[in-house]
Amino acid sequence: MRLRGRNLPDFPWDSLAGAKARALAHPDGIVDLSVGTPVDPTPELGRRALAAASDAPGYPTTWGTPALRSAIRSHLADRWDSVPVADEGVLPVIGTKELVAALPHLLGLGPGDVVVIPRIAYPTYEVGVRLVGADVVACDDPAEIADLRPALVWINSPANPHGVILSADELAAWVRYCRERGAVLASDECYGEFGWDAEPVSVLHPDVNGGSLEGLLAVFSLSKRSNLAGYRAGFVAGDAELVGDLRELRKHAGGIVPAPVQAAMAALLADSAHVAEQRERYRRRRELLRPALEASGFRVDHSAGSLYLWCTRGESGRDSVDWLAERGILVAPGDFYGPASGDHVRVGLTATDERIAAAAARLTAG
Repeated sequence: MRLRGRNLPDFPWDSLAGAKARALAHPDGIVDLSVGTPVDPTPELGRRALAAASDAPGYPTTWGTPALRSAIRSHLADRWDSVPVADEGVLPVIGTKELVAALPHLLGLGPGDVVVIPRIAYPTYEVGVRLVGADVVACDDPAEIADLRPALVWINSPANPHGVILSADELAAWVRYCRERGAVLASDECYGEFGWDAEPVSVLHPDVNGGSLEGLLAVFSLSKRSNLAGYRAGFVAGDAELVGDLRELRKHAGGIVPAPVQAAMAALLADSAHVAEQRERYRRRRELLRPALEASGFRVDHSAGSLYLWCTRGESGRDSVDWLAERGILVAPGDFYGPASGDHVRVGLTATDERIAAAAARLTAG
């Protein structure tokens, strides 16, 4: 018996085994910049909250504790200047990747439905569509698909992998497009704390949505902002009716964030100091790594935000992966993110200061 998801692509990172082996053979060790896994400590504030809530013999609620819901709503108002979000309009999720993959299913989509994703995109958007048998259309401009009537549209700002940050006007154009067609607009804002050359704007901001959250879902993660990837902690917020439907479905399916994780989320969402500290770490790494890549012949495109540098040497991205692997540096090829990006590589900033410095030294040594 074969799994229903048999039409899924191979897991992309499996194809890096050869390059990883070459990078591991470097005498000074590998510098793995191929994934976005945080390497810095989880803030003590979150660990204390987790430990204090560790005596949790009962089942937590799918909706989240009142304290967590309040923390989410306050965070959205204070950090993102959002339109007021109802208590019914927020929902914790078990890491945002599972929500991205599950959203087409939770919305009841299937064969004959169309989902729009960015042209160069996080692979899980397409995975979620494939799981329900719907059709994928890749597009970055709503004017190019004016005749299409999708059921769901994914946007991502700051974007993984290339770091483009959508302006308020660009976000508003997507809001209008979706509302005119009755589509759900899902905005992946998991890298929102990391804007370098422009300030990210949330789809929840009134300048974007005209003061209404109708048809809108914004997806947030604590993985990067709070080094909480191991806790699997995220949330979705927006249209209270849509979020309420997701909550009811997840009740039936057991989509529940563990109670200690909910406590850690509430504590960390109320604190901005640790986010500023982590942002400064990534800024320093970016300022060291970018000129080193440029000195070795790479051009850095876009990369206005997120935790990656989107680079090309004007050759196949796989050739660039191999060139870097010979220097003990492992990166992700652009073809992981769609056919439009085969000449790029994604270089992560998610390595220690020492490993980033090692990569920079190797690149500038020739």
